[in-house]
This record gives sequence, structure tokens and C-alpha cells, in this order.
Amino acid sequence: MFPIDFFWRAAQRWPDRIAIDAPEGALRYDALAARVAALAAGFTAIDPAPQSRVGICAGNSAEHIAALLAVLACGKVWVPLNPKSTRPEIRRIIDATEPSIVVLDNACSELLEGAPGVHLPTAGLSDLAAAHAGARRPVIDLPDDATQAIKFTGGTTGAPKGVMQPYRAWMANITNQIHAWGFDEHERYIVAAPITHGTSTYLLPILAQGGCHVVLGGAGAEAVRTAFRERGGTVCFMPPTLVYMLMALPGVSRADFPRLRRLIYGGAPMPPEKIRQVRDFFGPVLGTTYGQTEAPQILTVMQPADFEDPANWAAVGRTTWFSDVAIMAPDGRLLPTGEVGEVVARGDLLMTGYWRLPEKTAETLVDGWLHTGDRGLIDERGYLYLKDRLKDMVITGGFNVYPVDVENALGQHPAVHECAVFGLPDDKWGETVQAAVQLRPGEQATEAELIAFVRERLGPVQTPKHIHFHESLPRSPVGKVLKSAVRDAALAALATTA
Repeated sequence: MFPIDFFWRAAQRWPDRIAIDAPEGALRYDALAARVAALAAGFTAIDPAPQSRVGICAGNSAEHIAALLAVLACGKVWVPLNPKSTRPEIRRIIDATEPSIVVLDNACSELLEGAPGVHLPTAGLSDLAAAHAGARRPVIDLPDDATQAIKFTGGTTGAPKGVMQPYRAWMANITNQIHAWGFDEHERYIVAAPITHGTSTYLLPILAQGGCHVVLGGAGAEAVRTAFRERGGTVCFMPPTLVYMLMALPGVSRADFPRLRRLIYGGAPMPPEKIRQVRDFFGPVLGTTYGQTEAPQILTVMQPADFEDPANWAAVGRTTWFSDVAIMAPDGRLLPTGEVGEVVARGDLLMTGYWRLPEKTAETLVDGWLHTGDRGLIDERGYLYLKDRLKDMVITGGFNVYPVDVENALGQHPAVHECAVFGLPDDKWGETVQAAVQLRPGEQATEAELIAFVRERLGPVQTPKHIHFHESLPRSPVGKVLKSAVRDAALAALATTA
């Protein structure tokens, strides 16, 4: 069995159900299955070689979903290309993976100008499907470790790292998503986050159970609220920033989300004080997962029931099926309960390596264990608590300071909307703790006030030496606060006052 088989079986079982509800109209399972089979035949006609790469650079749409399913159906490798990325970064990915086919929105044509491969605009996919109408579903004959997708990670400088996600990782993800969230045929998933990123891991779990993907009619928090209120959304995955934006909309209330039963956040941590606010607003529907591109989405899971105990709010959940998660010391020893070390994982969810980067692969996959680069601990109940990225830990005066602990404390201040904590070089202390803060609209707080607030809760060692105020914290295209950007801005600001 392969990941696409979840969809084929659902189409056979629920042919009359709506698979995609898009602004341009609804698409039933039987119609989507016919379209996917036709597009898969079209892709194969363009390039018959199995495991050749297909890049997709497009916004969220029914055509994007159909094209992605067709790539999976014909045994090719999906290469997501973020339409909000830069032209040099897109070109680096294209040059690294050498896709023979590139599916793109018209709005992305400039990003891909001059790139090799057959370019297929999403607006013209109907012609390709029509040319291969009635095609049979392809038969895949590849091993479980064959590559299903190459997703890139590692930032925008230097050589990009293409994570090879195998069939077995996708199978483990699909199974765990269904088990964790209890998806069924009544699900209506609001497609809010980009398909090129975390949303892709929810496409097949929803379709496998006969659910429906609801494509937004616009962009931003207002479009998400409208989809929940008027189109019956039941579940959504989004970054914490979007959750906060929904709660801040004018006139918003829980009544705007009448059928919501699962609000899953990821991509960035949510401080305990924010968790309290979100649960107060939405009720007991909040959930989260922990994973990486190298172990997609769901190494651990926090279900809504786990959030009933506030003692769990700093955790990211317990290990899911088909994986092991442990804490490792620098010398390779597995550490006991309660001790802080590097989070490592093994099992079916793991990547097979980085595309054409054997040395990087050998550094990250050691004796079957994926070294995540995250620091954390596992408590006696099996809950994983993340401290921070290894490289983000601040060592000041010989003491280890975990930014997440300081961020959680700062986040309790009523004027703080969001914050990022980091270290800067210091001649005396080695590093000093610094914080970048975005205040709530209409709220005020001074640097001295926030420093005193943290000091009272954490003591002097973990208290920031400086607070850097931002009207809006710099973010990635998927809403993550860019610590490298706030660190650079802080360095520049301090240099001008030196």
C-alpha cells in the first residue's frame, strides 16, 4: 500500500461526497479521482521515468491539491516550491532537484523564469486532464524507502538541504493523524496554512476518512473566520500567530466557529499564557504536534484532553505510533527521565537523508537516530518538553538559559503580544539574554517594567539585559518569528548606541 491508496479507497467508498469545496465550486470524490488519474497519466506521458521530480509552485487551490495527488499517484517525487520565497532560493531548489515538470500559478511565472523543465500553469491543467480523460489509475511498484517528497529546510543561505521523505514516513504520518484527531467523513478542513508546508500533511488523512478540504475565498484571518462561520469548518492547522489574529478580529466571538472541534497549531511554540487565552476563547479544542521536516509533523502529539491539565501546557505531547523519541547526551548516552539533552528519534517517520548531501545525512542520522538539534526532556509520564534549539541556548556567565522559559515568562505580561528571546555576544558574560517584543495594539510597557516582570518570576540570570521593541516582529512566509532577523536588528541597534 502507498499513501495515494488512502485516497483511491476513499473515492471508491464515498464517490458522491464532496472532496474539495473551493470558491469556484465543489468537487466530488469520483470527479477528483478521475482528474487525478488523468493528470497522473499526463505527467507520465511528459516524463515516463518513475521517481523523477515534479515541482509545484502555487497558492492554495483545488488545482494545487489535484496536481499534488497526481504526483503521488504516478510514482514521482513532489518538490514543493514556496510561492512566497525568493527567486534565488527557488532557483537553488530547482537546480538541486532538477525537476522535469514544474506546475505553477501564473503569479509565480517570474519566480521560475528560465528554470528548466516543462512548465504547466495550473490554469491549463484542465487541458492536460482532458487529453488523458478516462486514464486508469497508475500502479506503483517501489520500495517503502523510495522517496515520496523532497522538502527543503535550512534557511535561505548556502546550499539548501532537501529532506527525502519516504513512502513509509508518509504512511506513518497519515495513520497517526487519523488516530490522534479522530478524523471522519464529516470533517471539513479549513485550508489556511500553505499546502507547500504543514497543510500538506493533512491532505491525505482528511481524504482517507471521506472528509472535505475547504479552500479559502481570500487571504488572512478574516477569510479564515468566514470559512469557519459560513462554510462549516470543523478543523484547521495553523501557526500560533494566525490563532492570535483570529482572536483579535473586530467583533469576533466563539459563535463565529460553530462547528470547530480541533484547532491544531504548529510551526512555533505557544507560551502557556497564550494557551490559557486560546482555550478561554475557543474552548477545549486546542491540540498540537511536534515534528520536523526530517520527521514530518507528528513525532509527538498533544490532544485536547492533554491540555486539560495546566501542568502539561509547556509540553509538546507524547510519542506517536511507529516512532521512538528519547533524550541523548553529547557522548551518545540515552538520558533518564527528567534530564535535559538533545531530542533524538527513530522509526518509520524518519527521512532517508538529505538529497545528494551524504555528509550532512551522516551528521544527522547516527546509528538509526535522527538528531533533531532540539534540547528537551521527557517527564515520568512520557511528555516531551522542549527547551530550545541547541544553537539557540544562551550561555551567560556559565549558566544555561533556555529562551523558551524566558519567552513564557514575558508572555504572561498583559501588554505583550509576542516575543522572541536570544543571546548576543558580551565581553564580560560571554553572552547576554536579550528579548524582542511586539506589544498588543493600544497597550504600553517600558523596558524597565518588562525586565522587572521577568526578574520577579525567573531571577537575575534569565532576565533580559535589553528589551527591543518591534511594531511587528519579522516573520517567515509561514508566520514563524525569525530569530535571526531580530538578533541582527538588535546587534545593529546596539552598534549605533555604542
